[in-house]
Amino acid sequence: MASAPKFPSVETLSSAQGNPLDWDRTHVWHPFTQMQEWCATDPLCLVEAQGARLCDSEGNWYIDGNASIWTNIHGHRHPRLDSALQKQLARFAHTSFLGFTHPLAAQLCAELCALWPPNTLTRAFLSDNGSTAIEVALKMAAQYWQMLQQPQRRRLVAFHGAYHGDTMGASSLCGVPLFTERFSAWQFPVELVDSAEALEKLPAEEIAAVVIEPLVQGANQMRLWPAGLLSSVRAWCDRFGVLLIADEVMTGFGRTGTLFACEQESVVPDFVALAKGLTGGYMPLAATLTTENVFRAFLGGPERTLYYGHSYCGHALACAVALENLAIFREEGVLTRLQNQIVLLKMLLEKELKPLPNVYEVRHIGFLAGIELRHPDGAPFAPELGMGTKVCRAARGFGLLTRPIRDTVVLMPPYCITDAQLAHAVGAIAAALRSCC
Repeated sequence: MASAPKFPSVETLSSAQGNPLDWDRTHVWHPFTQMQEWCATDPLCLVEAQGARLCDSEGNWYIDGNASIWTNIHGHRHPRLDSALQKQLARFAHTSFLGFTHPLAAQLCAELCALWPPNTLTRAFLSDNGSTAIEVALKMAAQYWQMLQQPQRRRLVAFHGAYHGDTMGASSLCGVPLFTERFSAWQFPVELVDSAEALEKLPAEEIAAVVIEPLVQGANQMRLWPAGLLSSVRAWCDRFGVLLIADEVMTGFGRTGTLFACEQESVVPDFVALAKGLTGGYMPLAATLTTENVFRAFLGGPERTLYYGHSYCGHALACAVALENLAIFREEGVLTRLQNQIVLLKMLLEKELKPLPNVYEVRHIGFLAGIELRHPDGAPFAPELGMGTKVCRAARGFGLLTRPIRDTVVLMPPYCITDAQLAHAVGAIAAALRSCC
């Protein structure tokens, strides 16, 4: 009788014999991180969180200045979100969503569609992150035109400075060369434009969809769109029958002051991509919402099926916490309270940061801000200086954790942050600037 295969020995990884930071430097590859530099330093290891604060392995507490990469809304260890997860765990954690369903996913899709005007966005496809939410919309748009016997509509339009994710289709839309140039040979055909007027020069009859981040481009150093641009893009799409995809991965769930950024220009897209704040920053989950018109084009034989999905689509734990997240918005007046915080943030930015000589521009909308750093004469810092990174690292010493986008420091805290903590966060950026510049 053959002996049973043995699991590889991991004695060296016992808590008594190993160090997590050593394991990290030896075995981990971090996203958006130059690993040579990382492996030569002592990484910041986060071990605990509460509300708007994070704690490292040395017992130091920091304000979570970028809402844990723009995801956390109501704070860490929120009792209602914790409870929702625990309650669902008593039933099951995950089951296939391919050919099966469960009550939480069905309810969540219904509630997400109900957040938009009646009979507009009526169908929701659940995936696991913002990039895949965009990828789903692209594949739906491409197949939609095939179903309508218009195969010439295969070109996509995005905007210079855009960022829509890192999967191959989503990254094709990126208007930031740093994210796209190395992979251009494998990407979708995309036209990049810089304004609504530029759309007029395109062959509209060949365009499948236009993709846009409404109101603000996140990874483009928090650059704000001119008022009215989103509605102008919607009007152009309507005029030529082009599909509009709104990337609300960052802006959704209150970040710009309204539940969705599209509301501020009374725009309903043909697709909307949601993620990040969908679960309050607790679990990976995304949703792609679309219209009944698009959905019906896929009804029929097997050749009309959308052959796309992931193992964790409709993840039950994620759906449970997403539903509780929406309940918190409804029942606790989150958007109403947020308006006062937005006013306070604007005041603090204008008082504490705008007067500083190395602050070139403060871009602010809703409860997010991008503080662009330059020399006092307006000249950009040399890229090799990494000034944005230096300032963010210095801010740790003043009790704030955040990340820059090039030389723009991002401030995007959880909504649960107190007035005193918000003042502390802005003050930490000011103090870090004075120490570095």
